[in-house]
Amino acid sequence: MNQFLFLAQTDGGGQIEQIARTFGVDKGHLISQIISFTIVCVLLYFFAYKRVLAMLDERRQRIAEGLANSEKIKAELARTEAQRLEVLSQANTQATKLIEEARAAAARVQEQETQKAVAAAEQIIAKAREAAAADHARMLTELKREVGRLVVQTTATVTGKLLTAEDQRRLAEETAKQIST
Repeated sequence: MNQFLFLAQTDGGGQIEQIARTFGVDKGHLISQIISFTIVCVLLYFFAYKRVLAMLDERRQRIAEGLANSEKIKAELARTEAQRLEVLSQANTQATKLIEEARAAAARVQEQETQKAVAAAEQIIAKAREAAAADHARMLTELKREVGRLVVQTTATVTGKLLTAEDQRRLAEETAKQIST
């Protein structure tokens, strides 16, 4: 390694010039190529690289807006979910209230129907009592007639004489009075 340094010191710039000539490097062409490369780099920077950077910035902004919109959407979704739960709660409360009202109405209707049934039963019992009393009175009347007829027949048989209509009526009335008391 020391030999290379030594050779470089003794030759000075000769060895570099020799390598440059071997590879075909000319100072004039090298300088013009450096200037051309610099011009191309400057043009690319102003016309291409700035546009690419602007497009990247725009994309970053869109992504940031998308994230912000995503957060807004999440917040809106949470708010909507809370509203949905509140509406469900209100609906459950109203349903419970309606069920209780329906039960109360059913109890009222049942009570009314029970009262109607009791009234109808009382009417039936009253009519049955009236019918029984009417039947009893009719049977008593028939019994009095029959007993009166039997008394008249028995009296006619015992006395052996034929009773007149006036005697039959009088005996029937007396028998009816005795049966009534």
